[in-house]
Amino acid sequence: MSELKGRVALVTGGARGLGAASAKALAAKGAKVVVTDVADGGATAAAIDGAYVKHDVTSEEEWIAAIKFAKDTFGGLDILVNNAGVFWVKPMAMETLETFRRMQAINVEGVFLGLKHGIPAIAERAHQWDGGGAVVNISSVAGLVGGPNIIAYNASKGAVRLMTKGAALEAAPLKVRVNSVHPGIIDTPMMAEAAAVIEKVTGQGANSIRDSFAERHPLKRMGRDVDVANAVAFLASDAAAFVTGSELVVDGGMTAI
Repeated sequence: MSELKGRVALVTGGARGLGAASAKALAAKGAKVVVTDVADGGATAAAIDGAYVKHDVTSEEEWIAAIKFAKDTFGGLDILVNNAGVFWVKPMAMETLETFRRMQAINVEGVFLGLKHGIPAIAERAHQWDGGGAVVNISSVAGLVGGPNIIAYNASKGAVRLMTKGAALEAAPLKVRVNSVHPGIIDTPMMAEAAAVIEKVTGQGANSIRDSFAERHPLKRMGRDVDVANAVAFLASDAAAFVTGSELVVDGGMTAI
């Protein structure tokens, strides 16, 4: 498939999980992909004939450098996937101001910097494509509904949801579309790490925790990384040419309850 042939994408947090799956989905549709992460994303990039650059999304200087790297390596930028983020489970009484701010720095400020610097770069070439350029922000069902013991995460993903809509209005005259994806509980390394914390605190077995995660979705399973990656690829493509400022929920029916 070559729906994205000729386009260049940058995926943050692309070393593993949803970022790696999104990078692979975009590459499968013909895009050249720059994988960025604070962890080593070289293996992901090599598997898709892409490129990797180390990138801390909380640093404005590194955002500028990452976008320049995409231009220097592949000739421009057409798609940005703001995927990098952190997640932890912690009761509100145990959440410190320092850790709360740390989550906002990565999950919110990182997206803001991507929008600020990515949209002008994408706009430079957006006229070439029927659907223009595209930004996809990875939010969460936690950006739509509340949850216990994740107040910092709720705050961050709710912010991503509404930043997406504001950015979409500013970017529309530039022919750049901006949308958000809201996954449910997805079977990724990050979710496995959260499950391990729950197991330690509650004494529940790992299988019991996984079963409880699956039961929260009417489709009775956790999501797979490819479920989210396919949504990202759709929003990045001309098939979504009239879609901007929207939220695509990929949650097995969780928020329909």
